[in-house]
Amino acid sequence: MTSAILVEAAQLEASVRAALEGAGASAQSVDATTRALMHASRVGVDSHGVRLVPHYCKVMAGGRVNPRPDVTARRTAAATGTVDGDHGLGHLTSYRAAEFAVELARESGIGAVGAIRSSHLGAAGAYAMAIAEAGMIGFATTNTDSVVGLFDGTRAFHGTNPLAFAAPVAGDKPWLLDMATSSIPMNRVLLYRSLGQMLPAGVAADPQGLATRDPKEADMLLPLGGEGYGFKGAALAGVATLLTGILNGTTLDPDFIPMVGDVDVSTPRNMGHFFLAIDPERFAGAAVFADGMRRYLDALRAVPPVDGGRVMAPGDREWDVEARRAQEGIPVDPDTAAFLGLRGAPQDAA
Repeated sequence: MTSAILVEAAQLEASVRAALEGAGASAQSVDATTRALMHASRVGVDSHGVRLVPHYCKVMAGGRVNPRPDVTARRTAAATGTVDGDHGLGHLTSYRAAEFAVELARESGIGAVGAIRSSHLGAAGAYAMAIAEAGMIGFATTNTDSVVGLFDGTRAFHGTNPLAFAAPVAGDKPWLLDMATSSIPMNRVLLYRSLGQMLPAGVAADPQGLATRDPKEADMLLPLGGEGYGFKGAALAGVATLLTGILNGTTLDPDFIPMVGDVDVSTPRNMGHFFLAIDPERFAGAAVFADGMRRYLDALRAVPPVDGGRVMAPGDREWDVEARRAQEGIPVDPDTAAFLGLRGAPQDAA
């Protein structure tokens, strides 16, 4: 087994910033991308964390991504708007769109914002959480290139198409759900390749459509739901495509230039995203909402677990990981550590 290393968060963040600055990214792009990547690495979403820095530097150098974009926002109605990312790093576009959704919701109760001419946004939960930190219920989604099969399909059709929801919890971390509509994200397959680990069963297939645990043979992901129920994940992936590619008039899943591999890195992919902010004050009221969230979570966590189990709300695992990594350091795979010039305490990759 290949070993990861543990790196203190401040050191890791500084290295990420230096790499992005060295690639020519604007100050705003560096800030947003570092914020999103560190969120993912802190809470254990390593597939969408700092391991993506080499890829982002590559596509900025190739011309696919504009390192110094002019991101603009346009209001289209009382509660709707569009953010044009100018083909820059998707993290800057996405944080601006999430902020715009909050601005609209403060006026109208709900803010819905589509993002166009964007690129890979990283972990969708980062933006849903940003909305929750502003005191609102947040939703973020995107579509991307075809790497996930349909239920009973023989080839990839949808992207991993995440759906992320977050809600504020008074005096505590947000309620946070960040899930791919595939069995796992494709970036996790790439991470497992780097770590030299076998995949879990039933999450990926080879070029013939046969299930495989070997990340080197994995050519296609399987939709969320497992054997007999993959139609659920496939349908949810369609929800992401509807709200992002179709609603925004941007690229549909089968039409994307693939994110990685021996592919064109000079042509922008015109990705679309979608963000929603809901202000609880305009419904039952912020105080009623806060009380309801507390009573709901207390009741949920009071449910007796099965032997050896633990009942958790969405986000509980992430905040546990964040606390542990704040003490022990953040694990970084060998390829990324080499790219960033990092050294740290060795850890057997888990």
